[in-house]
Amino acid sequence: MRYIEPHAHMVSRVTDDYTAMVTAGCRAVCEPAFWAGFDRSSAQGFHDYFCQLTDYEPRRAAQFGLPHYSWLCLNPKEAENLALADEVLAMIPSFLDRPNVLGIGEIGLNKNSRNEVAVFEKHVDLAVRHDQMILVHTPHLEDKWKGTRLIVDILKQNRGVDPTRVIIDHVEEHTVDVVLDAGFWAGITLYPQSKCSPPRAIDMVEIYGAQRIWLNCACDWGHSDPLAVPKTALEMKRRGHSKAAIDRLIYGNPLQFLGQNPKFRLDEIAS
Repeated sequence: MRYIEPHAHMVSRVTDDYTAMVTAGCRAVCEPAFWAGFDRSSAQGFHDYFCQLTDYEPRRAAQFGLPHYSWLCLNPKEAENLALADEVLAMIPSFLDRPNVLGIGEIGLNKNSRNEVAVFEKHVDLAVRHDQMILVHTPHLEDKWKGTRLIVDILKQNRGVDPTRVIIDHVEEHTVDVVLDAGFWAGITLYPQSKCSPPRAIDMVEIYGAQRIWLNCACDWGHSDPLAVPKTALEMKRRGHSKAAIDRLIYGNPLQFLGQNPKFRLDEIAS
């Protein structure tokens, strides 16, 4: 088995997780910027975090033979402070040419507030101006449908956005069609509590097909599983899906999307 982990917050994980992922067949890991479990108090804190994502963490992953890529942004949970958000947005362009940076993310909404919407729109404008791909976070639980609908509407209103270069993550049964019907990619997040289980994920794949869908674990400092993607592949195998179909979903699909950025190269890794 081979797979790409397209959404994992490895700065919050121990080195044993890297070993386990490589052993399970992981060929690359991608890390979007996210909330650290507390609100950062200054732009300097974000600067240090971006340095961690683009310098230290790739070197740590390389010790285990795993290419590490990142996405940069201010997470929607920290978007209420508009002055801080503007400071952080102003520094992001200086990091975009670093060799492991794939785009802007994970941006989006948390509580669907006005300030979150304003900062989301600024992130989208930043991505368009710098020709960056976009990774979007959708709200949890009862706010998910409303937030997803709002995100899709905002993205469609920006004429510079190419839907094929946008992945809208954390979709569930009631939002996956909203994302796919609008032409975007959809991410199914395999998270024990607030997102999706392996059986539910494969149910969605069987109903909507595997085109423009990826699976990810979004492992972080909370209760989460860095091996959720290969475990879900086993659920797919149990249901009788072919090896080719499994490989296409967990390796081919993220490779197709991420490969739109020429920085994402797996040439050095045997298939």
